[in-house]
Amino acid sequence: MAIVLNVFLVLLFLFDHGFFDVDYVEVSVMAGDSVTLPTNVHTSQQEDIKWYFNDIRIAEISGDLSDACTDVQCEDGDERFRDRLKLDHQTGSLTITNTRITDSGLFELKLISSSSINEKIFNVTFYGATEQDEKSLNVGESVTLDPGVARKPNDKMTWYFNGIAIAEITGYHGKICEDDQCEENFRDRLKLDLQTGSLTITNSRAEDSGLYELKMTSFRFRRINSDISVKRFGVTVTVPGSGLSSGAIAGIVIVVLLLVAAAAVGAIYYHKPQMITL
Repeated sequence: MAIVLNVFLVLLFLFDHGFFDVDYVEVSVMAGDSVTLPTNVHTSQQEDIKWYFNDIRIAEISGDLSDACTDVQCEDGDERFRDRLKLDHQTGSLTITNTRITDSGLFELKLISSSSINEKIFNVTFYGATEQDEKSLNVGESVTLDPGVARKPNDKMTWYFNGIAIAEITGYHGKICEDDQCEENFRDRLKLDLQTGSLTITNSRAEDSGLYELKMTSFRFRRINSDISVKRFGVTVTVPGSGLSSGAIAGIVIVVLLLVAAAAVGAIYYHKPQMITL
């Protein structure tokens, strides 16, 4: 019992004096992009810098900077990262290239110096390509754009229409259109569901046609990458019975005008008095 108590007191002393320091960071990245996990230190200040993925060592800089390993070069290397890891020999930061959804997991950094052991954990999530749904409706109808993702209370959701922010959910509060142009275009026609994050457009107009995109940011922990695109919707609003685009309608009008003009010329020629030659 005394031994256990002594061990507990030693650990408590180490934590109180900064010998162990754990930092936690959440990272979200689009699959296929590269991401760098920073150490925020210089290698000259550390004796060892070690990187682990789900408790498997994947990279290390130990003492002499020439003694650096990445992926399968390390004793416990994981084949999944072959030729996709890069170590910065000045800072020890780790870069993952050509990322995949299966790279999601916990990346643990251990910074070991003569006076302390500091740890930093990166919970990295890689998202697949942003999905896009197509929505078609008639003028005057309503449409609901449902992202179909789980939303946590601290997630911030922002809806964009052709690149312009039109609605936002932060915590338990929703906000619609602060921009003057947006307010004019969608006045009293947008509704937010604070539980699901879905956006409903009522009394639709032809000018509502375009690209709607939902982006999400998490504030559960400090993040490196934010504003992850979650879902896109291509919305087309048509005039009932026309089924034609504005360009097609304009083309038809021009053809009709030309036919009318040709008919008028023909009529004038037909009714022109004929010259009688004696």
